[in-house]
Amino acid sequence: MSSDFEGYEQDFAVLTAEITSKISRVPRLPPDEKKQMVANVEKELEEARELLEQMDLEVREIPPQSRGMYSNRMRSYKQEMGKLETDFKRSRIAYSDEVRNELLGDDGNSSENQRAHLLDNTERLERSSRRLEAGYQIAVETEQIGQEMLENLSHDREKIQRARERLRETDANLGKSSRILTGMLRR
Repeated sequence: MSSDFEGYEQDFAVLTAEITSKISRVPRLPPDEKKQMVANVEKELEEARELLEQMDLEVREIPPQSRGMYSNRMRSYKQEMGKLETDFKRSRIAYSDEVRNELLGDDGNSSENQRAHLLDNTERLERSSRRLEAGYQIAVETEQIGQEMLENLSHDREKIQRARERLRETDANLGKSSRILTGMLRR
């Protein structure tokens, strides 16, 4: 098992050396080669992650008494992998900034265009804010109207319930009166 681990270690060392070399070359390459190099580095980083996973599986199979040494190695390899990924991200950011500048034709003298664009965006934001405020005001007014309608309906309900109660009382009184009159007629 440890021979498999050591084989993976050697492969990882070779692969990380290649990745480091390629990452350092990315900013100096012409645009077409940069694209290809970035894709290549991404592929090799994925291979390195897979190697780390294999090494981690091997460490899990090693007996507990000798596992500590291999676990320490794994920790350092994972740190190295993290550093490579960070370096690659930085390299890609620099690359993407260059690509953005090339696509936009930004030569650093377009501050006037940027200012105009910023003012335009600010104006749009203000218009949107005013629309949102108007919409909010309408929602508040609608809520107030709804609340008033609910209060009116509640008052109407109370009136209807009182009228119904009076009707029942009147019906009961009419029933009593009818019985009394019927009793009086029989006498």
